[in-house]
Amino acid sequence: MESTILQDALRAQSGNIAGPIRVSEYRGAATAARFADSQEEFSALLNGCGIYDLGFRARVSLTGGDRVRWLNGMVTNNVRDLAPGRGLYAFLLNPQGRILGDMYAYNLGESLVVEADRSQVEKIVATFDHYIIMDDVEVTNIGEKQTSLGLAGPRSRATLNAVGIEVPELQPLQVVTPRCSCDCDCIECTVIRVDDATNESYEIWLAPKDVYKTWQALIAAGATPVGSEALEIQRIVLGIPLYGVDIRDRDLPQETEQARALNFNKGCYVGQEIVERIRSRGNVHRKFTGFLAEGSPAIAPGAKILSDEKEVGEITSVAVLHMSSGERTVALGYIRREVGVPGREVTIGTAKASVIQLPLGNVALREADDALARKV
Repeated sequence: MESTILQDALRAQSGNIAGPIRVSEYRGAATAARFADSQEEFSALLNGCGIYDLGFRARVSLTGGDRVRWLNGMVTNNVRDLAPGRGLYAFLLNPQGRILGDMYAYNLGESLVVEADRSQVEKIVATFDHYIIMDDVEVTNIGEKQTSLGLAGPRSRATLNAVGIEVPELQPLQVVTPRCSCDCDCIECTVIRVDDATNESYEIWLAPKDVYKTWQALIAAGATPVGSEALEIQRIVLGIPLYGVDIRDRDLPQETEQARALNFNKGCYVGQEIVERIRSRGNVHRKFTGFLAEGSPAIAPGAKILSDEKEVGEITSVAVLHMSSGERTVALGYIRREVGVPGREVTIGTAKASVIQLPLGNVALREADDALARKV
């Protein structure tokens, strides 16, 4: 498994770092799993400013005169009307309406940039190449020319401004090229406000040569290094499905509950007929949702969900939160739509759990953070 650019730099500088960094595979790349305690790192994402490696994300540039029309005919969202400096989330489907991948697409003016996990990008590029016939579209993987960092938490924009990356107030999925006056003499970078409705967070796209010094500068300004374990806790608490884990190539778009990926007024695209048929004839039979259990019972991905002793779904992702009233387990998975009502009690393995509305309420998140604050 190939390491991220930042992970290579951290390894080279390991003599200057206090304590070993645990590394693991995450979303197609080897990166830091944690720097200290993953629950405390999650607390930084919630209540301060956490900084993390986004080198597991890859970007593909689309150029050529047909790029907008062509991509609009490939994905589930409306690229045609996407304004410069804006982005959207979309699915890539096969002709049977099953999900081949998920991605963000950004209009950068003279190009479109598609961003997806490294674990997906080879299949996405191959699918793109298959459908380019007489179109003026050039697909270029720019992963080696660019990497990225993430910042999340209520102090994230202030931390960017503190190091001279001057970012105005942005809308979700708005892209800017900030005016930089960085002490680290960096950088040309691109900053994007992430579409997280519950927390302020940003992506910073920058050249590989600039990533380590920018990482160090942001930590010096108060950001807490965060590994993939805390990112997974945050993802699950927010109810964000991960392709290859929560979304598989057998799943249909409406089953995922990701309405943000779908546009029903844009015209034809690959798989559109199936998506429209589902919309016009009624909902699918199952849906993606969340579950909450007391303690940390043995709930694992693949566990079956039972209601009235009947199998009604399965678990796909699990995280444990340390809260002042004790541990809580948050899980994601699919359940029969008629059963998946918030507050409904179900059985997962031998554990009792409740169906919950995602994202998990801020009160519960703050309670988890308060417990961690009392610990340190």
